[in-house]
Amino acid sequence: MTLSQRLLWRILPTLMATILIVGALAYRSATREIENIYDAELINDANTLWILLKGHLQRNDFTAPVEVPDIDFSMGNQLALNEDADDYADAHAFRSWKGHALAMVSSNAFPASVPQFRSGFADYTSANEKWRVYSLAVAKTDLVIEVAEKVALRRGLVGKILLDIALPLLVLVPAIAFLTWLVIYNGLSHIRALVRQIRSRTPDDLSMLATNDLPSDLMPLVRSLNQFMQKLDTSLTLERRFADLAAHQLRTPQAGIKLLLQMLDKATDEDERRQLMADLVASNERAMHLIAQLLHLARVSHQPLRLETINLYEVAAASLADVGVILGDRGFDAELIGNQVAYVKADRLLLRLLIDNLVDNAVKYSPDRGKIRMEIAPVDAAWRLTIEDHGPGIPEDQRETVFLKFHQASATDQGGAGLGLAIVAEIAKRLGIQISLSTPAWGHGLQVELTMPAVAA
Repeated sequence: MTLSQRLLWRILPTLMATILIVGALAYRSATREIENIYDAELINDANTLWILLKGHLQRNDFTAPVEVPDIDFSMGNQLALNEDADDYADAHAFRSWKGHALAMVSSNAFPASVPQFRSGFADYTSANEKWRVYSLAVAKTDLVIEVAEKVALRRGLVGKILLDIALPLLVLVPAIAFLTWLVIYNGLSHIRALVRQIRSRTPDDLSMLATNDLPSDLMPLVRSLNQFMQKLDTSLTLERRFADLAAHQLRTPQAGIKLLLQMLDKATDEDERRQLMADLVASNERAMHLIAQLLHLARVSHQPLRLETINLYEVAAASLADVGVILGDRGFDAELIGNQVAYVKADRLLLRLLIDNLVDNAVKYSPDRGKIRMEIAPVDAAWRLTIEDHGPGIPEDQRETVFLKFHQASATDQGGAGLGLAIVAEIAKRLGIQISLSTPAWGHGLQVELTMPAVAA
C-alpha cells in the first residue's frame, strides 16, 4: 500500500466521522428551531381562533359541543389537490371551552373525556400518537382555546430537512475522497521526486541531494540523508585509502621475502643459508610489524569511542611494564614518576595504544643502557604525560611531518613502517590530546609531551 493510500484511508474515517457529527449537530439544531417555530405557530393559531370565535362564544351558551366541519369537506375537497397540505391539515385540532363545558371542537379533536389542559404547553398521547397542545386562557373570561398538533409532523419535517442535507453530502463523499486523494498525491510529489533522485544514482555517487524548492517538513530528512552520505563517503574514502596504503606498503616486504626465498633455494654455502634465513626472519618481522601497524591505524580511524574515567598513571605504568623484559635485557634505566591519581576522560584501548607506540619508539631508537623517563604532572586544569629517551631525536624542521603516514625522520630511519607517530597523531586527534615534540633537558634524544584535560576521580 502506497503512502498516498495510507493517508487516504486514515483521512476518510475522519471525514465520515465529521459528516456524522455535523449531521447530529444539524439534527439537534433543526429540531430545536422547528420546535420553537411550531410552538409559536400554535400560539398564533390559538389567538386567531379566539378572534374568530370570540363573538360566537360570548353570545351563546353551549349544552353540547359544536363540531366545526373540516375545510376539506366544506369547500369541495380542495386539500386533496395537495397531499402534503392534506396531511398538514389532518395533523391539527382544536377545542374551545366556556367555563368547564366544551363549546366548539374540530372534527379530529380530543374527546370530551380528555380534561381541559392547563394554560400553556403540554404533551399528550392519544391513540398512540403524540400531540403538542397549547392552551390559551382568555383573560377576564371563562373561555379557553386549545390547539393541538401532531408531533410526527415536526419529526417528519426534521427528517426531510436532514435528508435534503444528507443526500448531497453522500453524493459528494466519493468526489471529496477523490479530491482528497488528489491533494495528497500532489502533496507527496516532492517525496516521489526525492525517491527518483536517489534511485537514479550509481552506487559510487554520494553527492549531496538537492534541496531546492523542498517543503520545510522535508528539509530535516534531506539534511539527515546528506549528512549520512557525507559520513558514508568519508568512511568509504578512508577504507579505499587504507586498502591502497596496505597494498602499496605490503608489496615491498613481500617482494623482499620472495627474493630471499629464491636466493635461499639457490644457496649452496651453509653460512650463506644461515644469513639468508636470518634476513628472511627479519624481513618477515618487518612485514608482521607493518601489518600490525596498519590494523592499528584502521582501528583508530573507525573504532567508536568508549569514553571512561581512566587513571593515566596506571595506563603508563602498564605500558612500561609490558616492555620490562626488553628494558632489562638491554640495560635501560627506566623510571615513571609524578602524580599517581591523574584521572582523564578517554578511550582506554586507544589511550593505551597511543602510549605503547611512544614507548616502543623510545625503546627502539635508544641505544642499549640508555635512559627512558616518564613523568605525569599537573598543568592548569590538565595532566601532562612526558616521555623522554636517549635516541637520536627528531630535527626541529621535521617535527611536523613525522606525524604523516609512512614518513620517517632521517635521524630515526631504521627500517620501520613510518606509521607509529601517524597512529599517535590520529588517536590524539580523536581523544582531544595535544602533542608537542622537543629535546630533553639532558641535551639529546626526544621528548614527547601529551596534554589532556583532567577530570575528577
